[in-house]
Amino acid sequence: MGKEGASVMVFTCFPGVVLISFLLLDTTVANFWHDVAWNKNGQYHLRHVCQDSDELSTYGWVEHNGRDYGHQVLRDHGFHIETSFLKQKGEDSGFGGDWAVRIDTGKEVSGNAEESPMHLFFYVADESGQSLTMNSQESYRHGTTLLASGSRVDVGTWQLHLHSHDSVEVHTAGYKSPHMHNLTELVQATLAVNARRTGLIQLPDIKESYSNILVYQISVELPAKVDLAFFSGVDSESSRIPERVTSLTGKQLTRQLRERQKAFEEKYDRLFDKQKIEKEEKVAGKAAIGNLLGGIGYFYGQSKIAVPKGLTLKNGEKSISYWPAELYTAVPSRSFFPRGFLWDEGFHQLLIWRWDVDICMDIIGHWLDLLNIDGWIPREQILGAEALSKVPEEFVVQYPSNGNPPTLFLVLRDLSRALYSKEFSNEEAERISTFLERAYARLDAWFQWFNTTQSGKHEGTFYWHGRDNSTKRELNPKTLTSGLDDYPRASHPNDEERHVDLRCWMLLASNCMHSIQQMLGIKHSSVKAYTLMSKQLSEFDVLNKMHLDEKSGAYFDFGFHTEKVRLRWHESRENEVVKREFLRETLEQPQLRLVPHIGYVSLFPFMMSIIPAESWVLEKQLDLISNRSILWTDYGLRSLSKISTMYMKYNTEHDPPYWRGAIWINMNYMILSSLHHYSQVDGPYKERAGELYEELRSNLIRNIVRNYHETGFLWENYDQKNKGKGKGARPFTGWSSLVVLIMAESYPNLR
Repeated sequence: MGKEGASVMVFTCFPGVVLISFLLLDTTVANFWHDVAWNKNGQYHLRHVCQDSDELSTYGWVEHNGRDYGHQVLRDHGFHIETSFLKQKGEDSGFGGDWAVRIDTGKEVSGNAEESPMHLFFYVADESGQSLTMNSQESYRHGTTLLASGSRVDVGTWQLHLHSHDSVEVHTAGYKSPHMHNLTELVQATLAVNARRTGLIQLPDIKESYSNILVYQISVELPAKVDLAFFSGVDSESSRIPERVTSLTGKQLTRQLRERQKAFEEKYDRLFDKQKIEKEEKVAGKAAIGNLLGGIGYFYGQSKIAVPKGLTLKNGEKSISYWPAELYTAVPSRSFFPRGFLWDEGFHQLLIWRWDVDICMDIIGHWLDLLNIDGWIPREQILGAEALSKVPEEFVVQYPSNGNPPTLFLVLRDLSRALYSKEFSNEEAERISTFLERAYARLDAWFQWFNTTQSGKHEGTFYWHGRDNSTKRELNPKTLTSGLDDYPRASHPNDEERHVDLRCWMLLASNCMHSIQQMLGIKHSSVKAYTLMSKQLSEFDVLNKMHLDEKSGAYFDFGFHTEKVRLRWHESRENEVVKREFLRETLEQPQLRLVPHIGYVSLFPFMMSIIPAESWVLEKQLDLISNRSILWTDYGLRSLSKISTMYMKYNTEHDPPYWRGAIWINMNYMILSSLHHYSQVDGPYKERAGELYEELRSNLIRNIVRNYHETGFLWENYDQKNKGKGKGARPFTGWSSLVVLIMAESYPNLR
């Protein structure tokens, strides 16, 4: 971080058996290292992952094709680091193929003072614990050298080579450790000990016996380029290592990276730039899909599952471990949310299937493999040390009674319609049909879990189970299972609740299952059940009777509710100690009624295009959308109306508003999709829907693109009170990446 400390960047090239990551140390701090950068424990402070607190100007993929090419840019307090990777599978390669990474480093502005070298740290590790061989680096300066080698059953014998035409000095350390999460501490301690002994910031060139983690420190004068190339199957007689090294380093690597970059741009233009959008929009769009694809990861571990209420295990634990599971998935934010979220994933796949349908099917298949015998999928996948390190303890345990919006049906419905319309090649269509046939039994079990566990007290009603009906600290008990967290529901949860958003999700799911059955020609007893349920949930009069407020034209939840609730400080005395607590007070007896909060939930029947094009209700919905005192802003639609009693209210002493006003891109995308639909079908409100569509689309694109170029990031949500400024996690290139589909005017076919 300039002259104040060290900066470190992690870059995981590929999920797999060998993990390569990079740590960057700016040695312009060398003169201050002893005085400034030591912490209280006498260690040098390094950061191992990019995160908000690092205050980097930008970091993330600007291009990534999800398979064998990506380009990443980091700007870190006067320095830039660019990394590109390329993967290929040749005749001589072992399982998984060969790959190369180029690291291009430099300064944003060159100073007059004497330039100090930059120290680039990276490490190679075998996560199974097998020892690795480190090559001697005593005389290395420039050219190509073998850094490390090893062997595994799954990839065979492999080698890692370094290539650079710049002057490079290499120092090393080797560790034996079953964990990766404490690697920063290991490197810090090693640097500290060696610095006290030698006065130098460098690794000591010492390796523990049977090391499975090898750390390399490469010192270069800026600017510099360094290539790392990994080769598998090197023990075969025809391995041709010298030729393969040449093909994946230097000029040959430059040529291949340019070819992959060109192919990425051509594919992006073909799929998403049919209208020739502005250059700034295109740059942001490529970064959006690049980060979404680049964030896809392979996770392995065990979820923690709550035991049923009233049951305690012998050891006092209230949770058990799910079976060891693997998950290949996109993530909302690799730096802030490095784990799979069930309801996020459906939105991710709306974009990914349009880019690469095989990656999409692979990911959905992994999620469906997580079904338990009851048909339940844990809504949040906290698998492995990386994921666990980012989750507050209270959210780790998953509850088998609780669900999450079944958004994967958004994608499956889209795929089945595209398949029916013959939008795929014959080969693709065959693969998709085969996938749907294999997935059908799991999808049926998943649907039935929702239909039985999330059903309401009355036939045809549904509500999100798992709300806390005994909380004294929440202004409105959260509904995490809905995905909308603190969006206001009935003030006093009970089994009389009816949630309009879940009813709409169940309609989508039943429609999708019916569509898949028809397309695949499935003859099963459930065919009639799905047909009947889809018809029943589509009945407009029934929907209105259960959820419509005719005066406002808004759809509301129904439940045991009062608006007269507040949070207030209470004092109590315990053992002569005064204790202050911020607790909820109910000032009026709740009643069964519609819950009068206009926001995203109110628009779910509109989002799913359930409202007939000629209905007066549609006009009312358009009024709500366009009203600046309710939902409309110049940056997108806010999540909760300004006239709501819960608008921008804290839910506890420490929980700021989340879905109580902020602009979220996934819901805006769904609303935009429906506006587009109503602008295309005949009806009295066709023209108005079209006008709102154009204006909302323009507002969303302009604000997201402006934020990207001003801040270097796509954001978790956007501030409707502060000129659309990005808020929350960054980079958030999960569902915020839907801006690519908004630019391309590509929407899910849900009708």
